[in-house]
Amino acid sequence: MTSLDPVDYAVISQALLAASREMGTKLVRSAYSNIVREARDASCAILDPAGNIVAQSEMVPMQLGSMNTTLRACLAQYPAHTLTDDDFLVNNHPFHGGQHLQDVFIFRPVFIEGELVAFAGSTAHHLDLGGGSAGLNALASDVYQEGLLLPPLKFSLSRDWNGGNFERLLAANIRVPDQTLGDFNAQFAAKAIGIERVRQLCAKYGLAAVKATMAELITYSERQLRAAIRALPDGVYYGEDAGDDIEGSGAPLWVRAKVTVAGDEMEIDFEGTCAQVGRNINSPLASTESAVMSCIKGVLIGGDVPFNEGSFRPIRLKVPYGSILNPRPPAPVRARMLPCYRAYDAVMKALATVKPLPARVIASGFDNALITCLARLSNGRYRVCLETYGGGFGASATGDGADGIAAPLSNTTNSPIEALDMNFDYFRIAGYELNPSSFGHGRRRGGLGMRRTYEITADDVDFSLYGDRFEIAPEGLMGGGAGALSHAIVWRDGSIIDIDLKRGTRLRKGDRVVVSTSGGAGFGDPRERAADLVQGDIEQGVIDADVAREVYGHTPAKG
Repeated sequence: MTSLDPVDYAVISQALLAASREMGTKLVRSAYSNIVREARDASCAILDPAGNIVAQSEMVPMQLGSMNTTLRACLAQYPAHTLTDDDFLVNNHPFHGGQHLQDVFIFRPVFIEGELVAFAGSTAHHLDLGGGSAGLNALASDVYQEGLLLPPLKFSLSRDWNGGNFERLLAANIRVPDQTLGDFNAQFAAKAIGIERVRQLCAKYGLAAVKATMAELITYSERQLRAAIRALPDGVYYGEDAGDDIEGSGAPLWVRAKVTVAGDEMEIDFEGTCAQVGRNINSPLASTESAVMSCIKGVLIGGDVPFNEGSFRPIRLKVPYGSILNPRPPAPVRARMLPCYRAYDAVMKALATVKPLPARVIASGFDNALITCLARLSNGRYRVCLETYGGGFGASATGDGADGIAAPLSNTTNSPIEALDMNFDYFRIAGYELNPSSFGHGRRRGGLGMRRTYEITADDVDFSLYGDRFEIAPEGLMGGGAGALSHAIVWRDGSIIDIDLKRGTRLRKGDRVVVSTSGGAGFGDPRERAADLVQGDIEQGVIDADVAREVYGHTPAKG
């Protein structure tokens, strides 16, 4: 960085990061749907002309880790030198650089005096993009049943949006056009902010300084990760994790990772991972890359190091084609987060065997994308409510797991009860609480899962769900106990009805749906837990006196 003033670099680099965060704020505050406006299931980034990530908003790690792959698929079809400032690129195709169909990526070029300087990118999880069912088609057997496929495409903002061809095409193929198109407009608003901020930086500091800062910011992240890898002993390390038997084959879905550390580089090989399946829990390669990178960055380097293109350079992935982590088309992929979490945990377990990393990894937790959908057609109009759930984090060597929080790859928030009451009249939230019986014991205990109860207030409400941890509990580390399983039930007329919620069901007025998420697993021997922490758990109602004595060997204080 010989030609760039260090002070200018510090100011410009932080301004780029701030611009990406401002884009994220604009997107969320402008959104129409509860899944974006309340749960914040969206992300934004600034990329360079080659598609390298420069700066990202710290929103959804799963979406952020593949912005480069998604944009490059577009640039392969529409080279950068052919673009104008009126163009925008769109991609949601899972076999052409995208993830699942509901995450639609949109990119706009940033030109300064005719030169392409950057791209402003955003994605959001859209409520409905067509497909076999409103909001969520849990039984899709191929990707075509999951919604509208948008391969890498180029459109003109002035011609194809605001009543133009692309907007009309979308509106004709979705069940909730007001909310979906409103969220698309929020994405365009976010990109407008990003474009303006980059232009302002170029006007103030000069184009050359901004371009040099982008390059150096990427190089800085690469240096930091290479240094962290270099500090590890060379060797080969193994980890594995299993997902629920969603197909009823009688065997769990295994994800196996071999992590090889050599100098300042790392290779992750998923040989031995199970083959792709016929249900919707296959992960496109871009999603798998995001999951792995999120784990590595979280364990090896701190949050003050930007997650950008430099973070990818020391890492190589080998993912067998035709596996659940890199499926052949036209595999359905809607619930791709589920195998991604198993990949995340498999790599985490491998890193837990690398000295001195056990002090920096965490036990398995909720680590899951549990999504529910409540949809209803009334008077010719669809209403769709998608919700993301949190659970308990796994414990670490130095702390208990967090309670009732989004899993590491999603980082979404809950939908407030008040917001749901305002927007949906066919159900209400009858209960929302932490579940004290859901965590794993240990020297450090796992975080508590959560429980949400819906009371259905109208007939003909379609309920569907996908998630993991219904059959295989989160595993503890270093002698810690396992977390509890997730479960979902429907109460009807005082009895639990016998249905498979993963296949979806039709609800009627008076039904109650109870969804409980798993807690985090523990870390270390429970008998080594500090007495004051055990006493605090008793006072908080997390455990009772019997558990304190039997599991922790602690005699509760009297009075």
